Amino acid sequence: MNTTSPEAAPGRILLLTTSHRVAPGLLSWPAWQALRSADRVLCADGAHPQLPYLREAGITVDEAAPGAEQLVDACAGGRTVVVVATGEGEPALTDGLARLAGSGRVRMPELELLPASYDLPGARLLDLVQVMDRIRAECPWSSRQTHRGLAKYGIEEAYELVEAIEAGDRAELREELGDVLLQVVFHARIAEEDPEAPFSVDDVAAGIVTKLIHRHPHVFGDERAETPEDVKAHWLRTKAEEKRRTSVTEGVPLGQPGLALAAKLVSRARTAGLDVPLPRGEGIGYELLALAARAEAEGVDPETALRAAARAYRDAIRTAEHTPTPDGPPHGSHAVPDNVGE
Repeated sequence: MNTTSPEAAPGRILLLTTSHRVAPGLLSWPAWQALRSADRVLCADGAHPQLPYLREAGITVDEAAPGAEQLVDACAGGRTVVVVATGEGEPALTDGLARLAGSGRVRMPELELLPASYDLPGARLLDLVQVMDRIRAECPWSSRQTHRGLAKYGIEEAYELVEAIEAGDRAELREELGDVLLQVVFHARIAEEDPEAPFSVDDVAAGIVTKLIHRHPHVFGDERAETPEDVKAHWLRTKAEEKRRTSVTEGVPLGQPGLALAAKLVSRARTAGLDVPLPRGEGIGYELLALAARAEAEGVDPETALRAAARAYRDAIRTAEHTPTPDGPPHGSHAVPDNVGE
């Protein structure tokens, strides 16, 4: 029961929170000041990662989990008590303090939340890496996967991302970006186990950081770029210096959809200043190649254009399925076997 007299100074409670994504001991200066000047420092978790560093700095930390009334009593006489919060943020304690304050029967100390370390942008990526480490080690399915076995999922997730972008669904876009990111982290985790040429997700990130800096001399260097065309020229020049390819067709994946492949080849030739006539031939393939070249020349992505047209056709089919026919029910009332055409 609280024994603080109404005349006594109520004191102060500081709830100190830290991020597990920041190295222990890297606390803000206000946090260190509060810890050094506190009359008492408490922590309910004896295994809290901050405790060894606090004690090394000369801070006495009591491993205790007082209730709300006990904590108010500890502040009697104007004392300051710092509570080093656990990962959950001490909800039971803060709820208890709120109930005690609402009762109106005690004079409450000041209560302040003091963030001692903050997450930097991208901090949650550390969580993803840790979760992937554990899944790789403990999941019977994930622990057996290989780069080759996961390849099809990378293709599927990329297509689903494009579909979300084209549909304009923001929630779906966020989810699909996460699925694509998972593929990157999963492959990087598998790569760590390679006996001959291992690399980690940090190596992957370091590589793309180096590439981006090198290909943006107008941002990280002394060159200037006033227009998107200037940026593209910088990019192509630095990319050519890096790759030192013997043909503009190198690096064009032949496994991509046919229209996209045709447009990419046409774009590479045009960018390189090559006037290469389209091959003559009979059949739809050559006609599609010509259409892809025409689309590229007009600044249209033929793959995107075809998907848009296909979606319009899909909608027309659905409308037709639910439109009554002159002699009977809608077309869609007739079930179509799943294996038709297979």
